[in-house]
Amino acid sequence: MSDHASKNIVVLISGQGSNMQAIVRAARDRQWGRRWGARLAGVVSNRPEAAGLAWAQAEGLPTVALDHRAYASREAFDAALIQAIDGLCPPGPFLVVLAGFMRILTPGFVEHYAGRLINIHPSLLPAFPGLHTHERALQAGCRFAGATVHRVTAELDHGEYLDQVVVPVMPDDSADTLAARVLTQEHLMYPRVIERLLAAG
Repeated sequence: MSDHASKNIVVLISGQGSNMQAIVRAARDRQWGRRWGARLAGVVSNRPEAAGLAWAQAEGLPTVALDHRAYASREAFDAALIQAIDGLCPPGPFLVVLAGFMRILTPGFVEHYAGRLINIHPSLLPAFPGLHTHERALQAGCRFAGATVHRVTAELDHGEYLDQVVVPVMPDDSADTLAARVLTQEHLMYPRVIERLLAAG
């Protein structure tokens, strides 16, 4: 993976893809291609109606929409997803970046991209894996919240932590206001982690 030409990045989204947008902007503004030979090879979504796909297309990025509802099983969808990702950048990507991709991935998929698959989760793991992280942080009376970038393993939200960011919880926070404050920090942290991986690559 040390060859500059091999540093293709594929981003997976399910919705607006605000973290994907932050990554695309960082790649352009900080010249990832010139510095590390990195290239955003494409954006893939399991929801054809995802707003992030239209944004990526407007930026000139290749996009693939794979509707998970069209597949009989999780394994069948993940097999098609592997084909789509690897098809964007044969023989395969340097990194697969999950940016709000709301699917639990099968062990076979995770194994296929072992060491190359990263995710961002809106909590300070190991606290609050899974969904509704901000509501759960508020219900627990947490004074701090945050987000974690981690390597993906077959166990949900469990792989090696690559970075974390801490955000204070305000007395009048709702889940929405806390989520918005955490998200602004996610947009800074995720590109920073990818840059470190590219530099080390």
